[in-house]
Amino acid sequence: MTAIYADSFSGYSPELKRLLSASFEVEPATIVATVLLVDTLGARPVAQAGLRPHGFGGVLEVKKVVVDVTYRGRGISRTLMYELETVARELGTPSLVLQTGDRQPAAIALYESIGYRLIPSYPPFELMANALCYEKVLAPL
Repeated sequence: MTAIYADSFSGYSPELKRLLSASFEVEPATIVATVLLVDTLGARPVAQAGLRPHGFGGVLEVKKVVVDVTYRGRGISRTLMYELETVARELGTPSLVLQTGDRQPAAIALYESIGYRLIPSYPPFELMANALCYEKVLAPL
């Protein structure tokens, strides 16, 4: 992500750069659930993502969605997102939110295709011109 967005921070003040940099870090203690997909033949992880509390009302935020580049294009990200939703429902959350950027068209297409809807950018991402925030309201189990 650093390479994709490196030039987009050039006009930001040092203070804003620090704030936004910190917002991309995830404190492990804040994660309430992690989904890890493993290639059972190769016995290695191929995708992962986490959930952490976001604001009030039990809403959870999707963080650090990563799929190994050699496994992309196989529907693994869709499986990962569906599994996150299953876990979130089991935890009783009414919805999931996430933040991505306008330079990630594959991620945007995935989120929109599985029912995530664009929402106003939430703090601190409202300070980023290229931030996109999404929400998906989850049907109960």
